[in-house]
Amino acid sequence: MELNTIESHGIGAAAEHSAGTDRTAKKVFVKTYGCQMNVYDSQRMTDALVADGYVATDAVEDADLVLLNTCHIREKAAEKVYSELGRIRDMKAERAVAGRELLIGVAGCVAQAEGAEIIRRAPAVDLVIGPQTYHRLPDVLARVRGGEKIVETEYAVEDKFEHLPQPKRAELARRGVTAFLTVQEGCDKFCTFCVVPYTRGSEVSRPVAQIVAEAERLAEAGVREVTLLGQNVNAWHGVGKNGEEWGLGRLLFRLAEIPGLARLRYTTSHPRDMDDELIAAHRDLPALMPYLHLPVQSGSDRILKAMNRRHTARDYLALIERIRAARTDIAMSGDFIVGFPGETEEDFEATLQLVREVNYASAFSFKYSPRPGTPGAEMDAHVSEAVKDERLQRLQALLLRQQQDFGLSLVGKTIGTLIEKPGRQAGQKVGRSPWLQPVIVDDKAGGIGDIIEVRITRTGYNSLFAELV
Repeated sequence: MELNTIESHGIGAAAEHSAGTDRTAKKVFVKTYGCQMNVYDSQRMTDALVADGYVATDAVEDADLVLLNTCHIREKAAEKVYSELGRIRDMKAERAVAGRELLIGVAGCVAQAEGAEIIRRAPAVDLVIGPQTYHRLPDVLARVRGGEKIVETEYAVEDKFEHLPQPKRAELARRGVTAFLTVQEGCDKFCTFCVVPYTRGSEVSRPVAQIVAEAERLAEAGVREVTLLGQNVNAWHGVGKNGEEWGLGRLLFRLAEIPGLARLRYTTSHPRDMDDELIAAHRDLPALMPYLHLPVQSGSDRILKAMNRRHTARDYLALIERIRAARTDIAMSGDFIVGFPGETEEDFEATLQLVREVNYASAFSFKYSPRPGTPGAEMDAHVSEAVKDERLQRLQALLLRQQQDFGLSLVGKTIGTLIEKPGRQAGQKVGRSPWLQPVIVDDKAGGIGDIIEVRITRTGYNSLFAELV
């Protein structure tokens, strides 16, 4: 499994909802760390709590329950959680003096990995719940209010998605015109740097009918673009109506039939699971956006073997060639780890060479961070932080040049843009290009949810500026 971003961000709610004008209802604040799947999970946890009588808030100081939905990919991500718990502990103590209760919960991958250790290190925490059991949140909270401290990290036998309440259409409509939809969880690849098989479990695919039903609800609420999520999303497989085995390519074709759903994406993929049917979907399906996040992690075959990636740099480059032959305007994104144990300057140069050959439109790059319990953490020849820092700077400079070159290549071209939200400045709206860049347009260019044709006039640091055609 690979990760698209590890930046943390708060997710409470765009507005308080589902409690009308009842100001006595308990409020929940959810803060999310990590990948897009955690964003999706936070929203579904919020749905479960709203159905249980809570109101979602985006102001932590108003909350009666604070949930931290955590990421365990890198050490700093986990330590951020403990730092945040210290601040919330102080808030809880102040509330206690005022006679008002504040419950604290930790969910997600740190919860799964560390379990009761969280309550030992942070005794103010009332509940710890793993990513496979968050559908049990209302029951767990009832026990917490009865005076228990709960650690709920056993893998659920039941399908959590079947037990989660569905948000009302009006609530879905408030969330915007783009949405995430988890279709697959867990990973069986066991890359030696990664904790996901231990925190998310083995690969599990949601049923076809369940995915289609959720996508239809989103489209009915005004969602125009859906991103399918999975730790290893292109390993998804399901059974269709007639008992046939479906892969992700066929699922994408089915979702493209849903009225109103104009754009499809998926992330994150493993090179070993890019089959012919999925590549054909990129060729034949206009709704599937020409942007693919396909992590490689290193350009050195020796390091790839140590990482247990089970492909070579040549395999990866050949796959890129096939994908680009199927869809000539496709833009590639990737993930890279520098400083994996044993990485030499020659190994790192092989990574730079691969980046030059692929020419990425965007990419995510990180220093290797040993995670307890993974084989990588036990390897010899760990690379010094100074060397990792220097290599990361060189790699990011190359990737930034490629990203900027890709943006400049679009100047003067006419592209379709999905208008998502008002701009930061008056008189502007922000859209989304087929390649995921923000596109700044005039406020009168169209309404939110419209897909309009615009001509790119110039580029910003991370965005495009455009005029209506």
